[in-house]
Amino acid sequence: MTAPGVELLTLGEALVSLRSSGPLAVGGPLTMHLAGAETNVAIGLARLGHRTAWVGRVSDDELGEFVLRQLRAEGVDTDGVRRDPDRPAGLMFLERRTADVTRVQYHRTGSAGSALTCDDVTGPLAAGARVLHLSGITPALSDSAREATVFAARQAAAAGMTVSLDVNYRGRLWSREAARAVLTPLAGYASIVIASADELDLVAEPGADEADVVAALLRRGVQTVLVKLGSDGARVHTRDGVQQLAAVPVTAVDTVGAGDAFTAGYLSGHLDGLDLIDRLRRAVALGAFAVTAHGDWEGLPRRAELSLLTGNAAGTTLR
Repeated sequence: MTAPGVELLTLGEALVSLRSSGPLAVGGPLTMHLAGAETNVAIGLARLGHRTAWVGRVSDDELGEFVLRQLRAEGVDTDGVRRDPDRPAGLMFLERRTADVTRVQYHRTGSAGSALTCDDVTGPLAAGARVLHLSGITPALSDSAREATVFAARQAAAAGMTVSLDVNYRGRLWSREAARAVLTPLAGYASIVIASADELDLVAEPGADEADVVAALLRRGVQTVLVKLGSDGARVHTRDGVQQLAAVPVTAVDTVGAGDAFTAGYLSGHLDGLDLIDRLRRAVALGAFAVTAHGDWEGLPRRAELSLLTGNAAGTTLR
């Protein structure tokens, strides 16, 4: 059971990420990190001072303890996490193949995180939160994880919680057709839908363009549709129209986790009651922070650091 007063509740699979600075095939040292779309979002919000909770299953061994230790160190509530004695931790191997190309390999079939069930999320949902954040990764992991995701979305929407859905399509987990069959109805429970431009048709009819997808989502009750444009920034659609914001110019060293950071920034602005364009500014800023450091979430800012990327020239040293 999570503690009362949580602002953001999220659920999914946490991965142990093993990172190499060169090709995996030739060996070399690996560094261990925490990874996972939902945990990235929870950490991003916690660093900005929000009360967050993550729900999932972790292996009942040292790797599961590593996941919990990392989350607790970042201020994320893990009271709703279950230790699974029968299943291993999901692993992600990440190699920097060239200066511009990073490759990822997953070993997550049958993992503890993929065994998430409705029972796992019932208690944390009953404790309440202002926002429930979901991603399209979790329902792709297993039948039980898909059922738990849909159950959580339905229960949260019925309870009046804001439901946020990041499409976050992973082609290695399921086909676009299978994803569309699950995510299109799932989006009907959401107040906020987040997607890259090439993911939008996974919450609508195949082949639909951005305008058609947005119109369909708004008709179904979605209030905000965010479209991530990478280095070109982002667009946000509401019933009042569309606004676009350019990306913050930074030197990118690692783009993994940038989308999750963007989501964390937007949801932070939502929780703080910022107006739409200021929410988008915070989202774009966190995305920029994410790409300036190695790791999924390690470079994300504390609240006092939000202004670091504005007003400081490249190479600035603060003394």
